[in-house]
Amino acid sequence: MATEQQTQKKFFTLEEANATLPLLRAILRDITDLAKDLRRHSQQLSRLEGAGQLDRAHQEEIQHILAEFERGQDRMRDFENELRELNVELKDHFTGLIDFPCWKDDRVIYLCWRLGEPEVAHWHEIDSGFAGRKPLPRIS
Repeated sequence: MATEQQTQKKFFTLEEANATLPLLRAILRDITDLAKDLRRHSQQLSRLEGAGQLDRAHQEEIQHILAEFERGQDRMRDFENELRELNVELKDHFTGLIDFPCWKDDRVIYLCWRLGEPEVAHWHEIDSGFAGRKPLPRIS
């Protein structure tokens, strides 16, 4: 018997996955930019906090960066929730790698797409990830 989560899971056709790309491109551009900002803020915090005793100006800078970092984390959670509502799985924040659950030959696979690619043209087994990516067969 299927669990509630399994019965609610959306399975995409290739056409449906490709139809979501305009929206996903916009969201993922924001996600990849934000991921880079969060990494930069994290590196700045590490560098400043590792500097030893700090004067008041540096302590204020840390507080400012920390506040920006926390706001960025909140925004990232909002983006991730938006993707979950679209029933796609974000696999890499920095490259905009997305998987679309797909039902094929009596099993679940992932249609795989990355920001910058013109269309969904790859797939992989659930447990193989990006390294197991294969081109989709061309249908003429």
